[in-house]
Amino acid sequence: MAQDPDETPIEERLGDALRATDATIAVAESCTGGLVGSLLTNVPGSSDYFDRSLVTYSSRAKRALLAVPREDLDAHGAVSAPVARAMARGVRDTADTTWGLSTTGIAGPDGGTEEKPVGTVHIGVAYAGAWGTGDSVTATEHHVFEGSRREVKETIARRALGAVRERLDERRNPNSNDTA
Repeated sequence: MAQDPDETPIEERLGDALRATDATIAVAESCTGGLVGSLLTNVPGSSDYFDRSLVTYSSRAKRALLAVPREDLDAHGAVSAPVARAMARGVRDTADTTWGLSTTGIAGPDGGTEEKPVGTVHIGVAYAGAWGTGDSVTATEHHVFEGSRREVKETIARRALGAVRERLDERRNPNSNDTA
């Protein structure tokens, strides 16, 4: 996914938004293997808002580090919305950050099926509302991207950062009807 040279990279735009809202983020990565964390730390001063990135590539790691329920893994597989949701919540809660972000997918070139082709990804975004407000929410996105393994991973990583930025903007501007 080529980036417009005049456009500020998503990792910088997200970093500015996190800093402006005094928010923090932690990431649980599977298919992106640390790329999301790497993009976030490419921004000078990212330690103001970035806590950690856990690479939980195996189901065992997802269970051990993020408390992803075995039942979700058994019923839906590692590449699924329930697992992405559990990963995002798990990293948000174990890091005690405002935002949790997760990626779980099939980068290829092998490993895809008819139901879950190469390029399939589920992205989870979890927000921690103030205690007692019931304002904590988690959302997931499902995409199928094309390209080489490297291209798919980069597209997933940038889309994941974009997903957090969009939800952060929605929280800052709840009356905005702009969904573009």
